[in-house]
Amino acid sequence: MSARVDAVCVSGPRPIRLPRAGDTTSAIDKRPVTGRIAVHPLGLDGDVQVNRRFHGGEGQALYAYAQEDADWWAAELDRELPAGRFGENLRTSGIDLTGAVLGERWRIGDVLVEVTAPRTPCAKLQAHWGVPRLIKRFTEHGASGAYLRVLETGAIGAGDPVEVVERPGHGLTIGTAFRAFTTERALLAELAPAREALPARNRPAVDAAVAERAGARL
Repeated sequence: MSARVDAVCVSGPRPIRLPRAGDTTSAIDKRPVTGRIAVHPLGLDGDVQVNRRFHGGEGQALYAYAQEDADWWAAELDRELPAGRFGENLRTSGIDLTGAVLGERWRIGDVLVEVTAPRTPCAKLQAHWGVPRLIKRFTEHGASGAYLRVLETGAIGAGDPVEVVERPGHGLTIGTAFRAFTTERALLAELAPAREALPARNRPAVDAAVAERAGARL
């Protein structure tokens, strides 16, 4: 099956209640939209990223989640998980997001994007789904989806093919980065060859791990 975008999803801020923090707002509840949507350097027209400390910015302009991974969760939880339910902008099919290489580039319609980082689960995802221990379960499963940097703007729509036009030779994948940022922090130094592809907020952790490893060798 050819890789493609199955749905393009956006959201404005909506109220959400966190068990420990109380009422707040979030744009995690994204919904599919019709037609072609303009893509700018920081994301999609009509989409909001409420907490810029953890989401958004040029290194996390778009978030993609695979239909194949959504199907696994749907079977695991015995519920439907329509496009947007993961807080994703793009529901894809036919492309292995966990195996995507950091820094690889995709052509989607007339838009060029770059794979930058995994998504780490947060309390808002758990509250949005209403599933206890979802953060732990999401981390253990490891299908994180992929954040994307916009390199060339344009417009995007459901049905657009996803073509991998460039793939770095270092072989460091979204799956490896997810483990490094969550359960296997010893892997952080291994991400150094992909440093420039990472969002700026993730680079200090990699730099610190590289420095620590170099110091241990002295």
